[in-house]
Amino acid sequence: MNILLVYAHPEPRSLNGALRDFSVRHLEQAGHAVQVSDLYAMRWKAALDADDDTAHGAGERFRAAEDSLRAFERGTQRSDIGHEQEKLLWADAVILQFPLWWFSMPAILKGWVDRVYACGFAYGVGEHSDTHWGDRYGEGTLAGKRAMLVVTAGGWEPHYGPRGINGPIGDILFPIQHGILFYPGFEVLPPHVAYRTGRIDEAGFARACDALGQRLDGLFTDRPIPFRRQNAGDYRVPQLDLREDLAPGASGFGIHLDPRPA
Repeated sequence: MNILLVYAHPEPRSLNGALRDFSVRHLEQAGHAVQVSDLYAMRWKAALDADDDTAHGAGERFRAAEDSLRAFERGTQRSDIGHEQEKLLWADAVILQFPLWWFSMPAILKGWVDRVYACGFAYGVGEHSDTHWGDRYGEGTLAGKRAMLVVTAGGWEPHYGPRGINGPIGDILFPIQHGILFYPGFEVLPPHVAYRTGRIDEAGFARACDALGQRLDGLFTDRPIPFRRQNAGDYRVPQLDLREDLAPGASGFGIHLDPRPA
């Protein structure tokens, strides 16, 4: 299978760098083809702006969605954007690997999403009507592919537990897993998170690799997070709120998980 690893850490000698190298070796030894987008090494341009359309006219007003769609449809995107889109189309599975910085991904990775997820490619696709509101949240360009986050965190695991001070790790990562990965169609696997990264010694690193290796082995067999599909009947269209008979009286991220057996 084809696997794209999008990696965002500035130091190749870091724990993240070592885990990235382990993942590539482990996946290739299992017979997979692997591409790595090392964003810092690539000096990835993080800012979405008018320069992303090579045909943007001087003095012309910049409109993010409209300009993105025009450049995508006309083939005037900057080449770095197109190359990353080609990798996404090539991949059967995508891994986003990053350190948890201020409760989110590093800015360079968010900039990769902002620019590569062009209108017409990752959003703004499909029919918009009273019965179907675009191909998204379970449908879309990247449907049929799998995705997983590999995240490192400096805090203790209980800090990110159900009653932890930082909030549950699933809630922290929800905007990424649901809003960035599930939105364009990925089947999203539960994240793999390594905690207390500044305290990992040689023995701890071996355990971390063993744990990561098990997750990589299940990349195409583990059950994905059961997010509700937008156009499968659970949400009213075009309001896109959950039907009142589903999770009645509840709110929050959890209502977007389907408790019914797969």
